[in-house]
Amino acid sequence: MSEQVLQQLLSDLKERLRITWNEEDEYLKKLIQRSETYLSELTNASFDFSKEEWPKDILLERCRYVYNNATDEFEKNFQHELSRLILHVAIGKVGVIRGGETVSGDVQ
Repeated sequence: MSEQVLQQLLSDLKERLRITWNEEDEYLKKLIQRSETYLSELTNASFDFSKEEWPKDILLERCRYVYNNATDEFEKNFQHELSRLILHVAIGKVGVIRGGETVSGDVQ
């Protein structure tokens, strides 16, 4: 993930969490990177979070759950969305399966 995309995700996450201070920025960046790894390992794909809004929303929601010490509830509460994400990766609507060459369009 590029630094520019990471900064945009940080800004989006802080807005979602209603954080106006900068003291936790490094921690939040680590949350974003760990959540990216989580989604990548779950789907065996990589995502362009600057173009794909739906995977980006799932990433930010996972960060929100982790930040609020509710990680164990994330998969239960987002089971439908995660299953749908895995399916859409498999049929090529989002993400790029590792080793692939192109990024598919965003899911509406």
